[in-house]
Amino acid sequence: MISFTPSEEQQMLIDTLHKFAESELRQQAHDCDENAEVPMSLIKTGWEIGLLPASIPEEYGGFGEGHSMITSVLALEELAWGDLGIALNMLTPALFAVPVLLEGSEEQKHEYLRRFCEEDFYPATAAFVEPLFQFDPFEMKTTATREGDTYVLNGEKAYVPLAEAADVMLVYANEGGQTQAFIVPRHTEGLSVTKRESLMGVRALPMYRLKLENVRVPAANKLGGEQGANFTRLLNYMRVATAAAAVGVARASYEYARDYAKERVQFGEPIAHRQSIAFMLAEMAIDIDGLRLMTWEAAWQLDKGQDATKAAYLAKLTADDVAMQVTDRGVQILGGYGYIREFPAERWMRNGRGIATLEGVILL
Repeated sequence: MISFTPSEEQQMLIDTLHKFAESELRQQAHDCDENAEVPMSLIKTGWEIGLLPASIPEEYGGFGEGHSMITSVLALEELAWGDLGIALNMLTPALFAVPVLLEGSEEQKHEYLRRFCEEDFYPATAAFVEPLFQFDPFEMKTTATREGDTYVLNGEKAYVPLAEAADVMLVYANEGGQTQAFIVPRHTEGLSVTKRESLMGVRALPMYRLKLENVRVPAANKLGGEQGANFTRLLNYMRVATAAAAVGVARASYEYARDYAKERVQFGEPIAHRQSIAFMLAEMAIDIDGLRLMTWEAAWQLDKGQDATKAAYLAKLTADDVAMQVTDRGVQILGGYGYIREFPAERWMRNGRGIATLEGVILL
């Protein structure tokens, strides 16, 4: 029999994160979006929940038994329901820590994972996306060339979250036709942060352009060591995480629109009684539930060690459409109010539209 009931520990996590998202993220989301920054006090509060240490085994400094993608997608949905931009601020270090945990060598795990189990927020990130039309993660233009005991990295990256403040980052590059990742300290010679991206959505998350000009790192900094990492597996995790975040954003927009439609009275009755509105809300709910099940299926396959490439790709592809369509309908149902910045519907629409471009930026 298939069960869709979270474990006791997972339900406690869902409840904790929902309360945090409702009392903290929702309350500060508007100001963070308008000011294009998140107070460090809020990031620290979220960090103290301990999502990353809970995924890291004790031998590497954490207090968990190992990484569970099912648990991660449950957490991501609740945080994105609160606010996607703030959530990604808190979770940016996972872009470095989770790949090291999943694909890093033993030496890399022992050296880096303990840094994410300390009380203070550890600034780390990953450089994945490239500023190219039809960017293909399997054919990156950023190159990694082996020269003796070092790798030389050259290229340009976009959408690198928290790059300005990061101590270390994971740079994805093309090595002989295969995408691999390399650990690069922030102040390595030849590595420069050029400008902050000016984006339509997720404005609370500082993302930057990055240039790599003959950046040299030791060969030991290649993720996974000499044999490298299974990039397809890492990409599957990223895609499932992005789909989970899309569920949260879409759910936030749907619930707000549903409640508004029940309370907004026109011509003597709530607009939710109008067939056009009722059908629209029903389709939104169906799309969200369908995407959630696809995301859970892909996450389950990852946890079972199965090849989740197809399931992860389909979940991400569906997430791109669902996030955009549901949040757009949320704005439509609110009418003129949906277009006013004081109401959250337009922010959810801007964030939902960005899901399609955020591959490689979301992971837990």
